Amino acid sequence: MAAEGFELRRVAGALGAEVHGIDLSREQPAQAIAALRRAWLDHGVLFFRDQSLSPAQYLRLAGWFGQPVEYPFVKGLDDFPMITPVVKLEHERNNFGGIWHSDTTYLEQPPMASMLIAREVPPFGGDTLFACQYSALEALSPALQATLATLTGVSSSAKADVSRTREDRIRDGGREDARQVYSAEHPVLRTHPETGRRALYVNIAHTARFAGWTDEESAPLLAFLFSHQVRPEFTCRFSWQPGSIAIWDNRCVQHNPVNDYHGHRRVMHRITLAGDRPR
Repeated sequence: MAAEGFELRRVAGALGAEVHGIDLSREQPAQAIAALRRAWLDHGVLFFRDQSLSPAQYLRLAGWFGQPVEYPFVKGLDDFPMITPVVKLEHERNNFGGIWHSDTTYLEQPPMASMLIAREVPPFGGDTLFACQYSALEALSPALQATLATLTGVSSSAKADVSRTREDRIRDGGREDARQVYSAEHPVLRTHPETGRRALYVNIAHTARFAGWTDEESAPLLAFLFSHQVRPEFTCRFSWQPGSIAIWDNRCVQHNPVNDYHGHRRVMHRITLAGDRPR
């Protein structure tokens, strides 16, 4: 990517690359933006370091990748409603979204991508894990892949483990127009609309059961998939510093913010990018 003015460094075998030598506060030529987006599709998640961006510059960056949309449960910043504060305060025990997931799969059109920029970080901990769902699917037997291709997953916003991670932020910044429960059905194997590759598309935070199956019937297979899809060889880990940015592809990547910094404050700003209906 030297011709486009930046350098890519892979961070793990399955996914993830750091981008060096680019100042995201500046306008970039169309060629460089196109190259960044190609790299993002290739690696699933891109990381940037030492970026000093105003909210307006951060939104401009998001526009290079897609269309920002509002998060359904928590209000955005007063002047920038598309930017959602993701905060854990010193006295809180739960971190926002602190479980493996792909964002808001309980929506009919889940987001294509999500972005985070670190504003304040704890003195230790607070890393985020990412897992490649292309690799997770490809590691399954052909027979199980064929079975999964016939199934539809039912996602709900009301699963208890993930609901707890939203409680603090809904208490101090919840949206008044949010529905109590969102639910949607999506194929268990999703075909990426841009790469054409298939990915495993269930997650422990939101997938409640398979359509047409009871909760009890679904539980054993889902438990296996939830454990399998985050095996270490499918993952990478990112340590945040102020000004660090990550953008990940929700269509083929899961993430999990590690909750290991009790007693310290962590402030991130998130932008969600509109997606299409999974197929």
